[in-house]
Amino acid sequence: MKIIAVLNQKGGSGKTTTSVNLAATLAEAGKRVLLIDLDPQASASLWYGFKEKGKGLYNLLTEDVGFETAIENTSIERLSMVPSSQILAGLEKTLANEMAAESILKDKLHKMTDKPFDYVLIDCPPTLGILALNALTMAHEVLIPVEAHVMALHGLVQLLKTVNLVKQRLNPNLEIAGILPCRVDMRTKHSQEVLDQLRTRFEGQVCRSVIRENVRLAEAPLHLKPITQYDANCNGTHDYRTLAQEILSRNSTPSTETSAHLSD
Repeated sequence: MKIIAVLNQKGGSGKTTTSVNLAATLAEAGKRVLLIDLDPQASASLWYGFKEKGKGLYNLLTEDVGFETAIENTSIERLSMVPSSQILAGLEKTLANEMAAESILKDKLHKMTDKPFDYVLIDCPPTLGILALNALTMAHEVLIPVEAHVMALHGLVQLLKTVNLVKQRLNPNLEIAGILPCRVDMRTKHSQEVLDQLRTRFEGQVCRSVIRENVRLAEAPLHLKPITQYDANCNGTHDYRTLAQEILSRNSTPSTETSAHLSD
């Protein structure tokens, strides 16, 4: 079971778009996927048609209940979800005095008797608080979507420092899955220059895959469908299928990996 946190503290980076559509393309490729929406804005949950599903994830983080109580089926074969809700916005205050609050999700997932997933994707909130720390503490890898705009590069160095700090203090197994260029318009010189800067400054950390600017990706959530179901032949579908294959090629047998990380 490979756990990937999709993280960027900057809005408009393509974080939720990537979480939703990578989950769908991995499921399409035959993998069993669990998508966890840790963002109180609940955009990924709404995208899959979950609206105000109650306190499932909140209860999971604050009460003595099992992880499986928060899992819901989606309309996509092999794809399950832990939906979010706006009540998570008050979690920081609720867990302020909780011991080891950053490892609650990891501990709950470890206690599941049956772990029927090849991949767990976590759509992180755009702030580096207790929810994001829970994601980073339980994850094996961090996927960082970055908008192909020069201003988006400024916060990237600080984000990588934060990931490294979590690796040092909380999760020594944490690695960078890749920096994913999103909303790339290959018709403009600016996008190409940003891509070149990314690949030069962060050599070896940038994904081969690129998510191009695509209006169909913007339309898909309005229809409560991942891009694979909304338009199976558009550039957005092609790009996320390519990303899924890149992830799969690096983790050819995720379901056979040991769960030692979760018991650390």
